[in-house]
Amino acid sequence: MAEQVAVPRHIAIVMDGNGRWASRRFLPRIAGHKQGVDALKRIVKACASRHVPVLTVFAFSSENWNRPAEEVSGLMDILALALAREVSQLQRDGVQLHFVGDREALSARVRKGLEDAEVATAGNSLLTLNVCFNYGGRWDIASAAARLAAAGTPITEESLSGALALAHCADPDLVIRTGGEKRLSNFLLWQAAYSELCFSDVLWPDFDEAALDAALQEYASRERRFGQTSQQIAESTETRR
Repeated sequence: MAEQVAVPRHIAIVMDGNGRWASRRFLPRIAGHKQGVDALKRIVKACASRHVPVLTVFAFSSENWNRPAEEVSGLMDILALALAREVSQLQRDGVQLHFVGDREALSARVRKGLEDAEVATAGNSLLTLNVCFNYGGRWDIASAAARLAAAGTPITEESLSGALALAHCADPDLVIRTGGEKRLSNFLLWQAAYSELCFSDVLWPDFDEAALDAALQEYASRERRFGQTSQQIAESTETRR
């Protein structure tokens, strides 16, 4: 067996289940999204304490615009409020924020909030937090390819990787999806090519340190071969020793 790495360098999470969490409590869906913000704060701290360098979360997909207008408006309000309330604490905690996605469809107020949050936390290095907002994996790949083509740059795996929205960090080692669904839903389609996938039945507002540790334990039990055989991995590990 290959030597296991207990802590991933980069965890990505599809934060799913907010609406169902609220519905089960006979609450409006937006109440679930508000609880989801608390869960995110909890997991950011948990990742930092477990020495995970990068955390990427799927907060709002490009397809989420198709949801009821009231819910979309509420999500925008939650984002604006979270920026106003939480950025100063994240700055003190050493978290560097990046917002990943198409900002053109967002209001000027929200765009300004995203930019200010990134500037305020740019010097931090304890944890990089990528928040994918109005993001889609296909959009990411198409946009990167279009920029390369416009610049006359040959499109290769290397150049495309360098033009993607998460080029500032390594690809995720572990992708977690909460809420019981078992699909990527257009999340990090290129970057997750060799990620380990973990699907949790826990709804996102209930996702806590114990649920994260369960995912980390599952990750640590995996043999990551990247196209090689188990024997090759074992021989390579023995050579390094």
